[in-house]
Amino acid sequence: MDLKEIQNLIKFVSNSGVAEVKLETGDIKITIRTTLEGNTPDITYVQQAPMQHAMPAAPATTAHVVPSAPVVPSEESSKYITIKSPMIGTFYRKPSPDKPVFIEVGSSIGKGDVLCVVEAMKLFNEIESEVSGKIVKILVDDMSPVEFDQPLFLVDPS
Repeated sequence: MDLKEIQNLIKFVSNSGVAEVKLETGDIKITIRTTLEGNTPDITYVQQAPMQHAMPAAPATTAHVVPSAPVVPSEESSKYITIKSPMIGTFYRKPSPDKPVFIEVGSSIGKGDVLCVVEAMKLFNEIESEVSGKIVKILVDDMSPVEFDQPLFLVDPS
């Protein structure tokens, strides 16, 4: 299942009015939960089934990673929308090393515009904007590891 199929599935579920959908195909498990008010995806994650290794591996944990310091919105940043990482991986601002960055601070973005790429398990996933507005701040350095739900960008929707 590729990224476009997953994105289409998310859009279909969000428009259908269903609260939660679980899908298992081969070694991929997908769960999509939507809120009832706006029917926008609340939590989306893709989980690869564990692979058998010849060497003993460290035990896997299912606990969610909690940031060391909670993000407290200041009055100044409370008017901005935070775009968060939908997955764990490596954050890239460019589609490839020889290409220009997707966006800069001050760039105007529209719904569906590609903002960055998050690489997870050798798959490069384009992260698209769910909102329109202007990029106020980029919160992550290029080629940095990111966690699920980690803030990536601040967007001024006005």
